[in-house]
Amino acid sequence: MWLLQLPPKLSTPFLNGTTSPLTLLSKPTTTTSPLSSPPSFLPPIKAMKSLQGKVVCSTNDKTVAVEVVRLAPHPKYKRRVRKKKKYQAHDPDNQFKVGDVVLLQKSRPISKTKTFIAVAAPSRPSNKKVAVEDQDQEGELSIPLESQQEP
Repeated sequence: MWLLQLPPKLSTPFLNGTTSPLTLLSKPTTTTSPLSSPPSFLPPIKAMKSLQGKVVCSTNDKTVAVEVVRLAPHPKYKRRVRKKKKYQAHDPDNQFKVGDVVLLQKSRPISKTKTFIAVAAPSRPSNKKVAVEDQDQEGELSIPLESQQEP
């Protein structure tokens, strides 16, 4: 019993409920922090960017296999090499066929292997058709072929 009693000189605020001078010197707590939440007009930050790939298999129901190609340096030769990886993606409407280019967006796990949702990729304007049309207009020599000549 004598071990549990403290001498009268050693009193703590926890035993008698009084405040000590250390609590008065502590840092004030603020209720609002300027960096606590981002402004509402900014979009949420996503750690995983969306991937872009080509559909290689669409035989399963509501699932497509997408092959994503990326360039990575070779460990020894430091040349950029194509690395391919296949992902299973959710296609709820079965709208994608083999050869379509899709975007993969990260989502909650849908099954054991599906954690992406396939979204239609925005189509890019092709410059090949425009170049061919320009070449036809400028490259015409107006010389008829032998088959087009009159005898």
